[in-house]
Amino acid sequence: MRLTPQQLSFMDTFGFLAFPGLLKDKIDRIIAEFETVFATYGGGHDGKPHDGTARSCIVPFIDQNEYLSALIDDERVEGIFASLLGEDFNYIGSDGNFYVGDTNWHSDTDWSGRMRGKPPRVFYKMALYLDPITRDTGALRVIPGSQHYGDRYAETLQQHLRTAQDDWSINGAQVPAVALDSVPGDVVVFNQNTKHSAWGGNARRRMFTINCTARYSEADLPYLRHEISAFARFWTESVYGPAMTRTASPGRLVHLRQTLDNQGHLAEEVRKAKVTMKEPSRG
Repeated sequence: MRLTPQQLSFMDTFGFLAFPGLLKDKIDRIIAEFETVFATYGGGHDGKPHDGTARSCIVPFIDQNEYLSALIDDERVEGIFASLLGEDFNYIGSDGNFYVGDTNWHSDTDWSGRMRGKPPRVFYKMALYLDPITRDTGALRVIPGSQHYGDRYAETLQQHLRTAQDDWSINGAQVPAVALDSVPGDVVVFNQNTKHSAWGGNARRRMFTINCTARYSEADLPYLRHEISAFARFWTESVYGPAMTRTASPGRLVHLRQTLDNQGHLAEEVRKAKVTMKEPSRG
């Protein structure tokens, strides 16, 4: 599977693509394995089961399970990322979630630029929602075209979205956007710079993501190591979980190798994080 020129143009222009029913043939097993991972690892605060009071998150997620790890090898998943990022793209982690309530407008990349002098690097996120959701029950909403760093429109959104009530006299749920209603088996892929949110969701909204970026040049390896350092807040000493690496075929290793070769500093970053944090981050 490869994306068409039209799909690639749509992504470049609007910052997202929807694939209704793409993984419908696997969704029952995917849901079962999702529940198995959460039953095994907890994911709530203090490692307890999700209780609906706050988001529960496991990082890395698909990496904890052989079946979910193998989604990276699925020709549809691999084909989408290869089309967007090149055949040697990097898989850069995943998170599994029980979401609670609203999620305000944001981008998933550091728009402000911790690494000065460069715009946010392009990452693509594949999101699978495991419950039927609509505009008013927690579906992902995106603002088309908001991913273009430096663009006047995108920068205006960045400046005002968090203060929409004061600046535009509307609340976050009223911001003009596309709501991507979803049923289990659908897949959404979006540029992580794209402004997105969710509104009206219940206290047990299941969703997990797969995150990828293009292979780093030698000159840009410091940026990869900086990205890897961010995983320290989850108290994990490897970007990847054991099932992901243990079952990796040579083809999968193409998407893991560069990160594996550049994460030697992560253990020390985790040690520092444990000094300052009472418990690992949940997202």
